[in-house]
Amino acid sequence: MTEETAAMTALRDVVTVRLPASSAYLSVLRTATAGLAVRLDFTIDEIEDLRIAVDEACAMLLPQAVPGTDLTCEFELTGEAMRIAVSVLTADRRLPSRDTFAWTVLSSLAGEVDATVGADDKVTVTLQKRRGAGAP
Repeated sequence: MTEETAAMTALRDVVTVRLPASSAYLSVLRTATAGLAVRLDFTIDEIEDLRIAVDEACAMLLPQAVPGTDLTCEFELTGEAMRIAVSVLTADRRLPSRDTFAWTVLSSLAGEVDATVGADDKVTVTLQKRRGAGAP
């Protein structure tokens, strides 16, 4: 293992936040997002972009969440990037539409965006933002 590989391995952290699938708890996720982005030395603008992106991903998913279930948000921090996967249990397994203004905003804020449906009827929106990706 090279020194660079060892440093990248040491910087990989995964944090999972699970809370009721209700917009009343979104401030918790925005705060967690900002706190974790600070660990990767994201700029203030990048941190704000991530906070808004997480909020937007939740806004896409919460309307179809099964009542009384949880929203799960997994943050993976690796060196220069943060990957965020927001998931909810749904009744109809409907993916967010990729041709909406909301999806365009999400993509511009986060960089890489995807949505998937798991075998367990959970719909997941995954965001990945690299530090300095928006810099000139």
